[in-house]
Amino acid sequence: MSNSRLVLRYGFNPHQAASISSTKGPLPFRVLNGIPSAINLMDAMNAWQLARELRQALRLPAAASFKHVSPAGAAVGLPLPPTLAQACFVDDMELSPLAQAYARARGTDRLSSYGDCAALSDPLDAATAELIRREVSDVLIAPGFEAGTLAVIQRKKGGKYVVLEVDPGYVPPAREQRDLFGMTLEQDRNIFMPRPEDLRDIVTRNRDLPEEAQRDALLSLIVLKYTQSNSIALAWQGQTVGVGAGQQSRLHCARSDCASSRECDGLSATMRSRRSCPRNRTNTQ
Repeated sequence: MSNSRLVLRYGFNPHQAASISSTKGPLPFRVLNGIPSAINLMDAMNAWQLARELRQALRLPAAASFKHVSPAGAAVGLPLPPTLAQACFVDDMELSPLAQAYARARGTDRLSSYGDCAALSDPLDAATAELIRREVSDVLIAPGFEAGTLAVIQRKKGGKYVVLEVDPGYVPPAREQRDLFGMTLEQDRNIFMPRPEDLRDIVTRNRDLPEEAQRDALLSLIVLKYTQSNSIALAWQGQTVGVGAGQQSRLHCARSDCASSRECDGLSATMRSRRSCPRNRTNTQ
């Protein structure tokens, strides 16, 4: 098979045959395990861009958890307080900064992250491989793999877990195209990257925006770039705590967003009052 064309497991639905190809050279990724579907690739390509841009903007290892072409969560690698570690079911692990990022990203909305596409800004390390191994996930995309880590995750889903290695130096063309009812829609690729100076026009009476709040605001703006509209994102302490996506009403987006945030906070509160609960620690799907 050519390195510029890949036959997929299926398209948007199982009855649709599909492939992906590049007319500009080889595909910017390699399939190291499994056979991806069209939705798998859409999740992977967008999740990778999100994780990479968080890394570039905030200069910390970053991760994204994607489901059905929108992020369920995203985060950068910051230490987890004990209650959050319990809520994310990682209080028994020694986490690397990259693993901290994925634990936080998946902890945004663990229900929506079930069977996710995990995207990492940095090469997969041992701690993150072990975390992904025991979570229910369908796809992983990363720019590399440290020694021994690929073997750990290849066993997931009976050996069918989809693992993609992306070329971190790949830059897509400045113009992008999409078929639309037999026509071709062409537009400039969205290369906007939010910067701290974009946050200077504060319209509220309180004009104090601490460094941590600036970090979280930039994180939210980058997340929204890869979230289906209408969309609203809530962020706190280097991670999303709610992502409302794909609603016709912004009010419904906000309600969904805040509901996810309350569920996350409620789970943390439960962990503070109860030191044990059923945990799915050994799932290798």
